[in-house]
Amino acid sequence: MELAKKGQEAQLGSIKQFMVSLKWSTAADFDLAALYRAKDSSTGLIYFGGHQNTSGRGDTKSPQLGNLNDFPYIQLSGDEGVGDKGGDNEETMRVMNIDQMEKIWVICWDYTAVQNGSPARFKDSDVQVSLMDDHGTSHNVKLDTGQLGNVCVVACIDNASAMGAKFVNFSATTTLKGLEYNGLLRVCE
Repeated sequence: MELAKKGQEAQLGSIKQFMVSLKWSTAADFDLAALYRAKDSSTGLIYFGGHQNTSGRGDTKSPQLGNLNDFPYIQLSGDEGVGDKGGDNEETMRVMNIDQMEKIWVICWDYTAVQNGSPARFKDSDVQVSLMDDHGTSHNVKLDTGQLGNVCVVACIDNASAMGAKFVNFSATTTLKGLEYNGLLRVCE
């Protein structure tokens, strides 16, 4: 299912795990990340290079890519497009134990632009996010933003309802200089 416009959503129902893919061929160093809020209200950010959180749970030191065997049960595949390399770039993120999460925001940033606080190349790129749930259903989101910015909150997996999770095209863009965890949290709320 294609979620082409900001605010469009797909009901996921009762799922336990899913995989998110970020794909692009544009010459840019896009990175996939996840900001989460657990049902205990703790928050955190999983990105290539680390894990920041407010809970004190989980391994925040060693895993550059996250960990499926420890809270928050989110793991990235690696870092593609380094040095603004074009071609068939893909980063994936696996999420287990979604029942512990209230919301997970899927984030894409332009690494080079974040480092120097400049606008990203989202508008002129072919970057796309796909979510595949544990039932084999796939949902796609293209960035629906003409806004300038170097960070885009592409989608949200909202698991707060007793009716089950839903996948929402969020498409909110902001500009950060460096990795500002609280700045990202403000965009998502």
